Amino acid sequence: MHKTQSAILLSLLTVIVSAWAYLIYQHWQMTSLPMSEMWMPPSQASDWKSLDFLLVYLMWAAMMAAMMVPSAIPMILTFSRVAKKRYLAPQKSTFLFAYSYLAVWLLFSIGMTLLQWQLHGLQVISPMMDTESNVFSAVIFLAVGIYQLTPLKTRFLQYCQSPAGFLLNEWREGAKGAFQMGLKHGATCVGCCWAQMLIMFAVGVMNLLGMALITLLILLEKVVPVKSQFISKAGGIILMGCGVRLLFGT
Repeated sequence: MHKTQSAILLSLLTVIVSAWAYLIYQHWQMTSLPMSEMWMPPSQASDWKSLDFLLVYLMWAAMMAAMMVPSAIPMILTFSRVAKKRYLAPQKSTFLFAYSYLAVWLLFSIGMTLLQWQLHGLQVISPMMDTESNVFSAVIFLAVGIYQLTPLKTRFLQYCQSPAGFLLNEWREGAKGAFQMGLKHGATCVGCCWAQMLIMFAVGVMNLLGMALITLLILLEKVVPVKSQFISKAGGIILMGCGVRLLFGT
């Protein structure tokens, strides 16, 4: 592998490993420390302080990096190969592309933080960040499963499945262009995967197995060369089945 691509891949893997390490540490704290030593989000929305918002945001930001950067690696490396042919210093443009992509998900994390704040206030999520309602979880599974089957999901996913096609249609020159393309790719990925992130509210926000399975589904959707949209639609049917099972308790 070219030296530039090796450096980029190492940087991306560092982000992924660091994010997962932080999440594992947070999970350990919540499952191992005495209640008196443990930080938990207040159960009343009016009781949240700036520190509570910050800690919940950091958790969501780490989740977005851990879950979304792996599936973006093919796109980023493809961008790097194209940039190598066009620029004397392709590494700078590639890092701008990668970090503007990630910046979109960090902005998305603000929305997830605010949503969690409201769900705590509605007593739908416990201070341990577990769901308090099977009906709520079922509705999320059903809604996400339905979204997986929609034409809108299919359109967004097609962009993510074809790095070369995306770059061919969206290419912009220079550092500003790299930044803009990263933002566009990030926005496309949010359109593709936002609903899957809601599943964390259904399975428990700090559920590591849930994070890993969602990450796997997103990765398979984007990088496995199977017949058009099969994995996405199969995943949608499975998620709807989980919702039905929760609703009827079978």
